[in-house]
Amino acid sequence: MVEAVCKDFESASIEEKEKVLLRYVAKVNDEAHAISQEDVDRVLAAGWSEAAVFDAATVCALFNYFNRWIDATGVPGVDPQFYKQRMQQMGDLGYAM
Repeated sequence: MVEAVCKDFESASIEEKEKVLLRYVAKVNDEAHAISQEDVDRVLAAGWSEAAVFDAATVCALFNYFNRWIDATGVPGVDPQFYKQRMQQMGDLGYAM
């Protein structure tokens, strides 16, 4: 499921509510200067809270910041094996909505 969402969330088998939030996040990522109250209102109308909208924008902005910082400073990436080992140690803790 994660792969499908990452590849094309519009065609992924997720709820429309989630697609509305991902459209908002995509706009925050690509056109943050153009975010309007109408964009926020669409997310709220889909059933998300103001806190969820704030969190989505914040996480998107932080990832943008960190990705740019890493790219600009040459900080090396984490070996994918690290994540596999961490999963073996901690298990799949999952996410709660």
